[in-house]
Amino acid sequence: MIHVGLGGGAGVSSARSQAKQGNRKGLQSPPKPGVLVWYKSPSWILALVLVIATIALYYPVSHHPFVNYDDDVYVTENAHVQSGLNWDTVKWAFTTYEFVNWHPLTWISHALDYQMFQLDPGGHHETSVALHVLNTLLLFWVLLRATGSPGPSLLVAALFALHPINVESVAWISERKNLLSTLFFLLALGAYRWYAREPRVARYAAVAALFALGLMAKPQIITFPFVLLLWDYWPLQRMFADRTEASSGNLPMIPAKSFSWLILEKLPLFAICVASAVITVRAARTGGTLSGIYFHPFSMRLQNAILSYVRHIANTFWPLGLALYYPYPSGDSLALWRVIAASSFLMAVTALVIAHHRRRYLLVGWLWFLGILVPMIGLMQVGIQAMADRYAYLSFIGLFIMVCWGIAEWARRRHISSPNLAAVSVVALLALAIMTRRQISYWDDNVKLWSHAVAVTRNNYVAEDHLGGALLADGQPEAAMPHFYRAVAINPDDPDSNLNIGGYEQRHRNFGQAIAQYNKVIRATQDSVVLNAVVRAKAFDNMGYAYRELGDLPHARESFEAAVASDPQFAKAWIGLGLVEQKSGNLGSAIQAYSQGMRLQPSDWGYLLLARALEQSGDNTAALSAIRQAQSMTRNLENAQRGADRLLAQ
Repeated sequence: MIHVGLGGGAGVSSARSQAKQGNRKGLQSPPKPGVLVWYKSPSWILALVLVIATIALYYPVSHHPFVNYDDDVYVTENAHVQSGLNWDTVKWAFTTYEFVNWHPLTWISHALDYQMFQLDPGGHHETSVALHVLNTLLLFWVLLRATGSPGPSLLVAALFALHPINVESVAWISERKNLLSTLFFLLALGAYRWYAREPRVARYAAVAALFALGLMAKPQIITFPFVLLLWDYWPLQRMFADRTEASSGNLPMIPAKSFSWLILEKLPLFAICVASAVITVRAARTGGTLSGIYFHPFSMRLQNAILSYVRHIANTFWPLGLALYYPYPSGDSLALWRVIAASSFLMAVTALVIAHHRRRYLLVGWLWFLGILVPMIGLMQVGIQAMADRYAYLSFIGLFIMVCWGIAEWARRRHISSPNLAAVSVVALLALAIMTRRQISYWDDNVKLWSHAVAVTRNNYVAEDHLGGALLADGQPEAAMPHFYRAVAINPDDPDSNLNIGGYEQRHRNFGQAIAQYNKVIRATQDSVVLNAVVRAKAFDNMGYAYRELGDLPHARESFEAAVASDPQFAKAWIGLGLVEQKSGNLGSAIQAYSQGMRLQPSDWGYLLLARALEQSGDNTAALSAIRQAQSMTRNLENAQRGADRLLAQ
């Protein structure tokens, strides 16, 4: 009869020692090295339980909408993604720095989803859940194959699957990049053991290729070669290993190497890291995220990083108050005593781990957590958030390893039976699952999501702004406006809220106040023009229509020209420019502007505007062709004509 509890806390070394003693006594002869007899072990049952539990937990997300934060850039308003998976999309994915990132596999994944599901968010969510399930299984498999300890391996994978901290990565379609990069990270980590057992060029190439694919999904896994050095230390024990130990019955003995050899072995992987870092920095500079009004000095970033490490650890054990966006701390939040206390805590844990160096899993888990977070902890600023739950998706595996192997060893020393320990573990996992289901529920509605973020954070102008945007989308402009005003009270340079306030004033025909708000947006975005191209273009476009209402055609033309310069794909601004040119009698320029607008976003009323300009220029044949285009795509030509006439009359 096979018992699977949380035993095996001593790790590979104790398993090997036990196998050595068993062989001496002649009790059993080990099977062939490297053979895990799947059908004779409960591993497939445990894997099935993980799959069922994870799918059951995350099933509600299939009914969730797109989030009004980044999902527009990645899916709902991205023309390249919405062209589906074709050669042009693939070429664009590998050459673009759109959204200040280079992650071609992520773009391709979104394009494939759009081709299958269009704008049905349920299908996109289900893909994310499937990837999370696959990552959970991979994590279990990688740990089990490397350590031979099913109990702790299962518990780490279960924590990974069920912990509330990972809801953001699974429930947010924009974080597809996180799921994909982790998938290739785990595949590469599993392939590395395959290579270490029998080093060959082809096997090493497989590791490198999987690592490169992960970087092409998201560069957060750039620390992978350092993780491999940790993996050499434990559980593979290629580094500083006691080679007098025999192999366990289930695990082959992996040849040991010197430390210098292990470093040299990973030089090609470090070269891949350098290439990825260069591309990432270039993308960030292209988008202007390394400068501008949101850029913080290094001293502040260092203090925030220290505090963020401790906040992440706190969220491991008390995952309440999680939010989609955490504002950068200020004032008392960055008080010196807080930074000193957080630094002291981190140093104390590090000292404790070093003092217990014989428990190798502690050092590996701790350095895994600290190291994987380095690119995302904010020392090099590539975003405006202080920290993010999605950054814990891969890094928390290190903390889970420390906890699970630590509990297993403690239970073994206390002679606690596997059934009793398993029962306690199940209760803890159920408690986590309840918290996770509650966290998932916040994502089923944008208003609920951002209301929660406002409730659990302080001075969160991003949450206020997006809550206002969600209320606007729900047709509640009066309820939305207080949130926009709160956002600009917290951050007067917030472009999104200033833009929305301007739009509100413009709808109420307060054109002077609207233009003043748009000028605030333009000033706030001048240092990061590429990153804020869309919001900047909208400000210029709205300003153009406001000036047009005031009869100031020169300023209206200037505004529309600035809008299309900021975002050449902005069809509405091209139409506005055409209206101004037509009103000014510049029919040739009007026809060009209308034609460009129709190439970008065809509409019945747009073709009617083009037809009117062509008629006035005397080109009746082209005008008739434009009218036919309008007729082919409209259900109500008279209504479209009224809309075109209304625009021309303004």
